[in-house]
Amino acid sequence: MTRAGKVIHVVQGENAISDDPDVVITTILGSCVSACIFDPERGIGGMNHFLLPEDGPGGTDIRYAAAAIEQLLNGLMRRGAVRSRMRSKLFGGARMMAGLPDIGRRNAEAAQRFLQAEGVAMVARDLGGVQARRIRLWPVVGRVQLQFVGAAMLPVRETPMPTQTPDVELF
Repeated sequence: MTRAGKVIHVVQGENAISDDPDVVITTILGSCVSACIFDPERGIGGMNHFLLPEDGPGGTDIRYAAAAIEQLLNGLMRRGAVRSRMRSKLFGGARMMAGLPDIGRRNAEAAQRFLQAEGVAMVARDLGGVQARRIRLWPVVGRVQLQFVGAAMLPVRETPMPTQTPDVELF
C-alpha cells in the first residue's frame, strides 16, 4: 500500500486498517471486491481488496475472499475492535468482460457468505453491474464515497446484484 499524506491506497491482495480520523483509505475495483469493515464504538476500520472467490479450505492467500476478510477482521480485533459491533460495506464485483466467467459475481457472493457466517452485519453494498468503481473509506466512522469509473470494457446485459447504498455517498 502506498501512503501519500493521510490517504492510503489499497491494491489487489492488500488491506489497510486505521483509527486516525484524518486517514482516508481508497481503492479502485472492477471484478475485485472490497470489504470495508469498521467498529463505530472503537472508532477503527479497514478495507481489503481481493481478486478471487475461493482458495479452498483453510487457505491463507489474501487474494481470496475468505482469507482477505478473515485477515481484516483479525487485524481489527487485535487493535481493539469487537466482532459483535463490527459493520461491513461491500463494493465491486463488476462483470468487466463479456464472454468470460463472471468472477465478479462469484467474488461478491463469496464475500457475502463469509460475512454472514462470521456474524458481521452488512449495512451497505454496491455489487455487480458492468462498471469499475472508485471507493473511499473514512475508517473511524465507516463513511464511504463511491464513484463509477466509465463504462466497462465490454458491457453485457444483465441485472446487477441487489444494491443497497445507505451511508454511501456518490461523488
